[in-house]
Order: sequence, then structure tokens, then C-alpha cells
Amino acid sequence: MQTSYALDLKTAQQQLAANQLILLDVREASEFAREHIAGARLMPMSQFGAQLNAAQLPRGKPIVVCCASGLRSQSALRKLAAAGFTNVAHIDGGLAAWKAGGLPLVEDHSAPISLTRQVQIVAGALVCAGTLLGVLVSPWFLLMPGVVGASLIFSGASGSCLMAQLLARLPYNKPQPCPATQRTA
Repeated sequence: MQTSYALDLKTAQQQLAANQLILLDVREASEFAREHIAGARLMPMSQFGAQLNAAQLPRGKPIVVCCASGLRSQSALRKLAAAGFTNVAHIDGGLAAWKAGGLPLVEDHSAPISLTRQVQIVAGALVCAGTLLGVLVSPWFLLMPGVVGASLIFSGASGSCLMAQLLARLPYNKPQPCPATQRTA
């Protein structure tokens, strides 16, 4: 019985090309839309448990998990092991290492940046604006950074981010039928 392990980039690329493994990308849909490894199957970490039960993954084929840097894939490996999968691995260093290694990606630069980055940009802008307005116009504007900070604490504690939910509803965050381009090594 084999347990989870880290798979090096070249081995992962060779086995994926030879259809010897299943590659699960556990990043969110917006991250996947912007760039992903060709042949990867999207199974976002935020829905991993529910999708894992419905996915009907074959038990005889190795399953390799990939995320942006390797952190989410560790959590996915634990969930796969708990579900009884024994031949599971993750790409060492995640998509960042894949890109750094110059390996091919499917890219769509018209896709929006990830919701996490959008939340960081909006929250940062609100904090800066509230602080500047609080210093230059009225101290009452200092409530704005306080509210943003409190909402970030709540989001971290609850796992639910109202700002991300609102940003996800914006038209540019809706899936667009757009051909992706393949970047080759």
C-alpha cells in the first residue's frame, strides 16, 4: 500500500503525457481559467469533499494533485487518503514550480485574475483611501479601514468572504467562451 508522495516535474510531465495518471488541479475556477497544466482536471479545494464523492475517480490509476504552490494540494492529499485512495501524489512546488521549470501551460490572459487577488486589491485600496481621507478630510473616514479589517478577520474565521462573493458577480468574472492558448516549453 503506497502513501502520498511528492512527484518531480519531469516525471509528472512524462506520466501525464503518457496518460499514466490523473492530474487534479485544486485551485479555484478563476485561477484554472487563467492558466493550468494541459490535461488537468479542475476540482476546486473549496468544493473538494463534495466533488470527490461524485467524481468516481479510478482507484487503479495514480492521482496527482496540483495547486499554486503546494499548500492546498497537501490538504487534498489528506482528503484523498481519508477517502481510501492509496496511490496519490502532489506536484512538488505546484504550478509555480511547473512554470519556473518552463513546462507547457494552457493560458488565457483574457480571464480575470483570481478572486483572492481581487479581494486583496479592493481591500488594500479601501484601507489606503480610508486612511488618507481620515488624515486629510475627517477622522470619521478611519472607520473604513476598521470595517475592512474586521470583515477580513470574519472572512478568515468563517471561511466565507462577502467581498469575494460580490466580486464574483461582476460581469468580467463570469466565464467567457474564449479560446485558450498553449504556451510551449
